[in-house]
Formats: sequence, structure tokens, C-alpha cells
Amino acid sequence: MTSGINFTTTAGAQGSCVDYDALQSPLAVLYSIIFVLGLVGNLVALWVFFWVHSKKNSVRVFLINVAFADLLLVVCLPFRILYHSRGNTWNLDPTLCKIVGHLFYMNMYISVTLLGLISVDRYLKIHRGAVVRHRLQSTRWSSVLCAVVWIGASVLTLVLLVSKHQFQVGRCFHYKTLRNEQWKAYINIFVVVIFWLVFIALVVSYGKIALKLLRTSQEKPDLPNAAHYTRTARKSFFILFLFTVCFVPYHTVRIFYIKTQITDTSCFWQGVADKANEVALLFSALNSCLDPVMYFLLSSSMRKEVMRLASNVFCVREFAAVSGSSSTAEEDGRSGRADRGQTNISLINHLTEKMVNDST
Repeated sequence: MTSGINFTTTAGAQGSCVDYDALQSPLAVLYSIIFVLGLVGNLVALWVFFWVHSKKNSVRVFLINVAFADLLLVVCLPFRILYHSRGNTWNLDPTLCKIVGHLFYMNMYISVTLLGLISVDRYLKIHRGAVVRHRLQSTRWSSVLCAVVWIGASVLTLVLLVSKHQFQVGRCFHYKTLRNEQWKAYINIFVVVIFWLVFIALVVSYGKIALKLLRTSQEKPDLPNAAHYTRTARKSFFILFLFTVCFVPYHTVRIFYIKTQITDTSCFWQGVADKANEVALLFSALNSCLDPVMYFLLSSSMRKEVMRLASNVFCVREFAAVSGSSSTAEEDGRSGRADRGQTNISLINHLTEKMVNDST
């Protein structure tokens, strides 16, 4: 009973430092957009990975797990949308708030870790010998690593879920001080350190990959694969750019945010930390609907299926346009249209085959 009274007093103090009306409408709208795009993109990705024939390799295993993590993160977004659209008021079970919050972060960091493993995998395949490349091509080790990541993240999340937690009535996903629960802050610091280690590994791996491929294409421009090396280097920079835009802002803000939670900080800076954290977290959630772009770049089966769908759409539109013409014009120009149609189909098939063979 005493702890409940103390909690109410603390919550009231916190409430005066945080403007709960700030950003609620923009966050609800932006999370809704991310939810729709992320749901569609990752469902399509999983459909391609599981039901479209493709070669099995380590990168494919990692990408499937990233898609699952992104999909689970996206499933958490409707609760945030509901919370923000109701004026940052939580009317559901407090335990559900705790579960949704921890699952969101769990899947975000699973995605971060797997992206780091993909970068190391690609680096070793390029910079190591044929024996290492053959072993890495096997799905066994990548499957084991993914299992370790999921188990480790699940155990850590379970520890946080079963720990005692004081709820502020009507609030969820809000700023909380941790002066009396500093061990939680230390876990958050540990996770932030893990992120920066992964980020460094990503920068080093993709940086060396891109430099080696660019150097090869420049030193030997007459090689048949010179253009392929340049494209692969650009893809590496894009993945690094995607990771930087989505996750670096959040983990930069996170250092300041955690500091305000465990030290005596003025209300002004607590409010600044809260708003900055909300905006940066939005960028992290954005990664879930941008990852399908990465799947397209890294997976030949994904490229093949997207190109096939694009070819079908193009052919259907072409057919509809031809069917809409007059019967006289169709008879007069049938031979010419057939030649042009055959040329278009050949060109599409050529582009499709080229994209499929341009595996990374």
C-alpha cells in the first residue's frame, strides 16, 4: 500500500515533466503508415522466401529471420497507434502494455543483430578462402546463430517481463525514471553497447567489401564482372545507409535518455529526452518497412519474383491497351504489334534473367 502511494507521487512528478499531448497525432499517423507498408512488405518477403523456389544459403536464412522479427515488430504497432490516437491514454490491461513494449524492443534488436551477422557473413565470403566460403554457404551455422539470437533475446525479454513493475494508470510507452530500478538502466546500457559494436562491425565489413569491389572494378575494367562489382559495392553502401538512418539516431539519443532516467535531471531536460526518444524510435520502426528493399538487393529469388510480377503487370497492361483499339486497326497493324510485343517480351526476359543472375 505504501509503495502504491509512493508510486502515485512519483508518477505525478513525472507527469509534470512530460507533455503527454505532444506529438500524439503525428505519431499515430506515421506509425499507421509504417504498419501498412511493413505488414505488406514483410508478408510478401516471407511468401517469396518460403513458397518461391530459391537456392538455400546463409544469407537467405538470415533474411527470413529478419523478416519474421520485422513482422512481429509491426504487429506491435497497432497498440502504439491506438495509444497515441487516444491522446496517449492506455485503456487496456497494464500487463498487455508491458508485453507489447518489450516485444517491440526485442524484435528491433533481433533485427539489428541479424543485420550485423549478414554483414560479417558477406565480408568473410569475399575476403576468405574457398573453404570458408563453402562452410558459410551452408545453412547449418546460420541457422544455429539465428537460434542463439532468438533464444538470448527471448530469455532477456522474459526476465524483464517477470520483474516487478509499477504502472502509471492510463499510461504506456511513456518516460519513466529508474532511480529505484537502476539494474534495468544497466540492461539498457548493455543493449546500447551491443548496438554500437554491431554498427562498427557493419561499417568495417561493408566498407572493406565496397572498397575491394570498387578497386577491382577500377583496376580491371575490362573484366566481364566489373560492372557487377560496382553494383554490389553500391548495394553495400545502401544497406549501411539504411542501418545508419534507422538506428543510429535512436541509439545516440538513448545515451542521453538513460542518463536522465538514473540521475537528477530537470523537468526541461526530461521533456527533451522524452520527445527526442519518441522521434528517434519512429525512425527505428521505419526500418521494418525499408528492410524489404534490402531483401530485394540481397536475395536473387526476391529480385526474380518482383521482376516476374512486374513483367506480368506490364504484359497485362500492354494487352489491355491493344484490346482497346478498333478491330480495323488491329487487323492492319497485327504484324507490327506482334513484332513489337515479341521485342518487349524478349527485353523483359533479358532484364529479368540479368537481375536473377546478378546475385550478391
